Amino acid sequence: MANEPSKGPKPFDLRTIKESITLSPTPAAMVPASTPTTPSATSAAAKPAAAKPTKEFLTIKSPTPGTFYRASSPDAEPFVSVGSRVTPTTAVCIIEAMKIYNEITADCSGVITEILVENQQPVEYGQELFKVDPTG
Repeated sequence: MANEPSKGPKPFDLRTIKESITLSPTPAAMVPASTPTTPSATSAAAKPAAAKPTKEFLTIKSPTPGTFYRASSPDAEPFVSVGSRVTPTTAVCIIEAMKIYNEITADCSGVITEILVENQQPVEYGQELFKVDPTG
């Protein structure tokens, strides 16, 4: 029995490699001097950021990996374009996976602001396909 080949997985050895990193203190000559800021310069820089709020967009993501199609056939009009108004039941594209064509709905309301994928491009699960402005 001792000379019979084993039927299970062969044992293996895991080894860890330890590396040491030494950090040397930075000489004072290499540290950049901080520039003093005046309160007016700081508040002036903060005002444009506060005055210009960023718009929040919703995204329509791919529920499955596959090939993205903007229209039901090569001769047909795209389901949606930039500026199209969508509702949760609006079909926005088709994703083909293993010869099964899945119609993807918006699942939100708003206006399409950006199409993030080219026609007939492969897409991954969770990849963003469209940006939607919910206030539009």
